[in-house]
Amino acid sequence: MNTQGERNVTGTPAIRLTDVGMHYGRKEVLKNITLDINRGDFMAITGPNGGGKTTLLRIMLGLLRPTAGSVSYLDCHGNQAPRLTIGYLPQKSAVDARFPITVEEVIRLGLMGPEAPHDNVDARVADMLARLELEVKAGSPVGELSGGQFQRALLGRALVAEPEVVILDEPLSYLDKHFEHELYGMLQEVKSVRPDTAIALVSHEMSEIAAMATRHVIIDHTLHICHSATHLVHYDCDL
Repeated sequence: MNTQGERNVTGTPAIRLTDVGMHYGRKEVLKNITLDINRGDFMAITGPNGGGKTTLLRIMLGLLRPTAGSVSYLDCHGNQAPRLTIGYLPQKSAVDARFPITVEEVIRLGLMGPEAPHDNVDARVADMLARLELEVKAGSPVGELSGGQFQRALLGRALVAEPEVVILDEPLSYLDKHFEHELYGMLQEVKSVRPDTAIALVSHEMSEIAAMATRHVIIDHTLHICHSATHLVHYDCDL
């Protein structure tokens, strides 16, 4: 459901990065990143390993504070907001699968933020478990899951609140072809049900999922805009 009411807010900024830079000691990871993530965007983010893609996502999420520049969250009227509802799928390697938590509890975490919906929580979680074909694993500790099952549980946490912004870091990791196509379908459903949702997706694999992108940027310590119509490979882009 479009929670912004009847007003069409597609194309208005949700997250604004202005001259963002990031240093770790003397190492410059990001420099001069100025970028709007707009409502309705499906932004594909690519770039070389170590180029700063994950650092950029963590800055967008507010998990890292940039050493230069600023990050702003904006409401549908363009006013600065303290926060947005953001669903985040981290790289699987960034999450400790030994943490004593069940699949159902992982997905339920996506509904615990102050901006998340608090109605029909049980129904929302049950629906997400079904969509991800994880019902039989609902009570299982995440440490017992395969890599693909764990990735699907984290995806459920990211999407269950129907957030304003969805940020996905290498979502195809560990997914077999069946659930890779399920992911495409879920993201298409997100866009059809709530077309003003902003999606930012990092992937090394510019596969079928890239064809869904409306924008493509390359992060190699700084920002390059890809103007290719296909988005499929790095050298298609006019840097």
